[in-house]
Amino acid sequence: MVSKSKALPKGVSAADFDKAVREIRAIVGDEHVVVDEDKLAPYRKIMMPVPDEQHELSASVMPDGVEQIQRIMKVANKYRIPVYPVSTGKNLGYGSAAPVQRGQIVMDLRRMNRIIEVDPELCTALVEPGVTYQQLYDYLQEHKLPLWFSCPAPSAIAGPVGNMVDRGVGYTPYGEHFLFSCGMEVVLADGKVLRTGMGAMENSNTWQVFKWGYGPTLDGIFTQSNFGVVTKMGMWLMPAPPDFRPFCIQYPNETDITKIVEALRPLRIAMVIPNAVVIAHTLWEAPCTPVKRADYHTGPGAISDEAVKKIQADHNIGAWNVYAGLYGTKETNDANWKIIEAVAAGTGGKIITQEQSKGSKALEYRFDLMKGKPNLGEFGLYNWRGGGGSIWFAPVSQAKGAETLKQMQMAKTILGKYGFDYVGEFIVGWRDMHHVIDLLYDRSKPEEMEKAYACYDELLHTFAKEGYGMYRANTAFAEKVAATYGPVKRDVEKRLKKALDPNNIIAPGRCGISL
Repeated sequence: MVSKSKALPKGVSAADFDKAVREIRAIVGDEHVVVDEDKLAPYRKIMMPVPDEQHELSASVMPDGVEQIQRIMKVANKYRIPVYPVSTGKNLGYGSAAPVQRGQIVMDLRRMNRIIEVDPELCTALVEPGVTYQQLYDYLQEHKLPLWFSCPAPSAIAGPVGNMVDRGVGYTPYGEHFLFSCGMEVVLADGKVLRTGMGAMENSNTWQVFKWGYGPTLDGIFTQSNFGVVTKMGMWLMPAPPDFRPFCIQYPNETDITKIVEALRPLRIAMVIPNAVVIAHTLWEAPCTPVKRADYHTGPGAISDEAVKKIQADHNIGAWNVYAGLYGTKETNDANWKIIEAVAAGTGGKIITQEQSKGSKALEYRFDLMKGKPNLGEFGLYNWRGGGGSIWFAPVSQAKGAETLKQMQMAKTILGKYGFDYVGEFIVGWRDMHHVIDLLYDRSKPEEMEKAYACYDELLHTFAKEGYGMYRANTAFAEKVAATYGPVKRDVEKRLKKALDPNNIIAPGRCGISL
């Protein structure tokens, strides 16, 4: 027997599983297949409010390239064994590397970590899924290339391919990550290799510069889906501007969110402020300052508004902390800076410049992100409550002040009902806002696990009833989130799945898609 896993794939016998593992070992080498319970532990480190067993994997395999993935797909189809591809597996608030459904083999793509090309003239890159943002940043620094990229907040250990495929966001003018991708390579369930856009042409040299090619644009169906394994992705890089001027504007009251958004939206749409603006609540900033929750609240229930006010006063944190930047020449930034000063003065905000931010961990990590410098500053959030539980709830709203105030009040009420704090921020796109809420709880306490699950469930359905959809979802809630988008969309996704993956072997259940 080869298998020591307790979580066999559904409908697969131990004998067939062992045969499959032997065949996969012959493809990638013994050292790159893991079935022992102890060695699978890193893949089980979830922060979700469900028992680990629900997302238990059967094994992991680490291919080093496309050819090995193609051969693994052949084995997976032969034995009807599902594989769950991950790039770096550091998508912590949304589910980490754990598969949606129990028993899947995690296809860990970390060995595929080649930066294939960086074109400094066209400002493009082509990378594999195991490449991390830190690795790409170091490459640009080593080669003295004046190019920036956009990355998510806990970015040093995450990677651009995984984040783009999950349609994550960042903090430079290129902050809508999938929008600034260009050209994918995808291994399909039958082992065929698809290159999207201009990459479908033999000898094409425009794969990373023209997104569309000819005919239907296919890239989007491989984001937040399970229709193929993305093995390469092109991305556009941003030329480092001659003058970069990050700033923070702090506001004293939670209700200020209305005037903040109304003042910023025109500047975002007109690209006066070209980057994704962050509007972070006190309790998002406090753990990254760092501030200890226990110094202000030790009893049961959510932290009080009075305690939050005291944190603001003690640590010079706003009720809302607006982060944005100006990118351009000194002359253009000087002109636009006058607009920023007028907006801050007119809305009762206090500006903090980069020079004034020295010594503030919260401000420094934010300002680094706005120039595409990866860091792990936001991991301070996980020290706020302790206990290793974190679920990110991420509804979208219009970039209108009344909408954001409504969402904040809805969330705060529901979280408080279950004894959890409102730890949230808004990320302003051109006309939308991603409302990211970190529901922090203690996974070591079964009663908190139950409360966290119930709280997330109520948040999801209450927001959906009001017409607010989630833009990303925690793995444990993939099916429930998908259901809020209606039967027609789900039927189309199922038909695509049946056409591209008739044996249902690529990550069944991911984003609620399965046969």
